[in-house]
Amino acid sequence: MIVFFTIALTIYSLVNIYIFYKGYKAVPGLQNHRLIYIITCFILAVLFIVAKILESKHSSVITDILNIVGGFWLAFMLYGFLFFLLSDIIILILRIPGIIKGENILLFRKWSFIIIASSSSLLIIGGFINAIIPVTREYNITINKSAGPVKTLRIAAVSDIHLGSIIRKRSLIKMSQIIKGLKPDLILLLGDIVDGEIGPVLRGDLLQYFTYPKSTDGLYAITGNHEFIGGAARTIPYIESKGIRILKDEIVTLDGGIQLIGRIDKDSFRFYRKERMSLGELMKQVDTTKPVILLDHQPFHLDETAKYGVDLELSGHTHKGQLWPVNYFTAMIYELSYGYLKKRNTSFIVSSGYGLWGPRVRSGSRSEVLLINIKFTGTEGSL
Repeated sequence: MIVFFTIALTIYSLVNIYIFYKGYKAVPGLQNHRLIYIITCFILAVLFIVAKILESKHSSVITDILNIVGGFWLAFMLYGFLFFLLSDIIILILRIPGIIKGENILLFRKWSFIIIASSSSLLIIGGFINAIIPVTREYNITINKSAGPVKTLRIAAVSDIHLGSIIRKRSLIKMSQIIKGLKPDLILLLGDIVDGEIGPVLRGDLLQYFTYPKSTDGLYAITGNHEFIGGAARTIPYIESKGIRILKDEIVTLDGGIQLIGRIDKDSFRFYRKERMSLGELMKQVDTTKPVILLDHQPFHLDETAKYGVDLELSGHTHKGQLWPVNYFTAMIYELSYGYLKKRNTSFIVSSGYGLWGPRVRSGSRSEVLLINIKFTGTEGSL
């Protein structure tokens, strides 16, 4: 963790210095107000980090505001760095044959700065609007097993709510309304219900605003990595105090013999040195002649899930990259970073999530609630 944070902080600092330098060189007026420019850039650079430190000590509206502003700066850092780097490559290519030189270089830098600042801001504004307008994503799945008298199952599933300083009361109320409108038989929360520090959530008792309809099979949840980041000893009991049952390497049997497996997030070991049960151990307790639905926050080891005969796995975690072009990197990291995939007889669905981390910006994905319609077509006793 020390090595990781050292590398991350070094990269973070270098990107901020690079953006500072590009602005300083491109706009002559900034050189006449050097001290103000340096202080402004320094404040923007440390804002998100300071907000997280203050939030861990005492959550308040002020730390919420700092988180929001600092988050937007994170998004600007990403686009500023990428576009300035592209600009430097272009000017280098043009300078080698002498296409651009002398005063034209200064003019190029000035207009590059204006265009980059404007386009980055527009991307961030568009991503913000995109982030606050969630959609319902519907999947239709067929499982060739019998669930007795249960022929269909309607699931509303939400991953990565990230309740905290940014995702608050209004977002939860909107999510509740969407779920009620879906009229589900079963409601599932796929981890990262809380963003990290529990302070901002407790301050407004935010989960009280999550209301859901009575359903045939109830409401279940699993842990995500963020439940452990902020301290599972406080976070998990708070979630459970709101009537949300968190499955911690547990199996519950629903109507029709449908088996629901909820796994502890794999990062429980990283934060608490607590190994979760292997999928093989869990599957020994399962009747594979009946439908099996697995909830696992991080979509790793899909081949293992398919090998054990799970019918449907639901995951989140990836946010589908959240910010363009990060979505291309998540697609390289995960076999399935978003959407639907079938391996053998196992269907996999990975959600981009409802909330977000860092900037309240989604330029590479949409905020969503899943509606999964399952049809059971098998006959009793068939495999």
